[in-house]
Amino acid sequence: MTPSVQTPSTEQFEISITTAAGRVSAVVHTPTTFIPITSLVPLLRSLGKQAQQLEETHAAVEGRLCSCTKGCAACCRMLVPLSPPEAFRLMDHVRQWPLEQQQRLAVRLADIKSVLAAHGIWQRLLAVVESEQPPNDDDLAPLNEAYYSLRIPCPFLEDNVCSVYEERPSACRELLVTSPPANCDDIGSGTVEALPIPIRIGTILGLVWGELTGSVPRLIPLPLVAEWVEHHQSERARKWQGTVLLNSALDKVQRYLSQGQ
Repeated sequence: MTPSVQTPSTEQFEISITTAAGRVSAVVHTPTTFIPITSLVPLLRSLGKQAQQLEETHAAVEGRLCSCTKGCAACCRMLVPLSPPEAFRLMDHVRQWPLEQQQRLAVRLADIKSVLAAHGIWQRLLAVVESEQPPNDDDLAPLNEAYYSLRIPCPFLEDNVCSVYEERPSACRELLVTSPPANCDDIGSGTVEALPIPIRIGTILGLVWGELTGSVPRLIPLPLVAEWVEHHQSERARKWQGTVLLNSALDKVQRYLSQGQ
């Protein structure tokens, strides 16, 4: 990261990161004032998108084209995790909706909660989000499988189209497949060919949040997002100096890449 221009309220940085897919870069104007952590989300998503586009280009050269299209919502039955900054930003977006649309979402969330509670899954999800231990993939795998077996449509689907597409979680953005769309009807079949994910942005944001708040890295299961955000409004209001947020985020990206995750 190289600082190049500074004004009384912002500092400009030129960022360059080397991923397994190739080099990605950006020019960032970072406020020197105190800002919410949600301000990091667009920047990191931009870097992640660049890296993904490099992966798509490499695959296309080999004749493997991405088969994901609008309306193909088979993967929208999976258990999606969000980092706290993404969760806050998503619900900020929802609050801009017309009241009627917000009410429809509330009904869908309540219905999903009832179904998950009846299968004992809601309680397990609560245990994950309230745990004082970092999430463990091995421990989460059976929970993911149990959730997926119910084939519950994402609460943010409307007419089989994502209603929060511009603010959809990083986990949704990063799942790109080159296998036939029909294969996605059963994600666990072993026939789905997904592109590599150069940088898991949700993981990075979760790590940044944990460091800045002195808590464990946390990921919130999507069905719990509205309740979790409602119970953490005081944390939503916290702010940090812009350069502190940027340095923390880039440090986590570099550590993630160096560990070959």
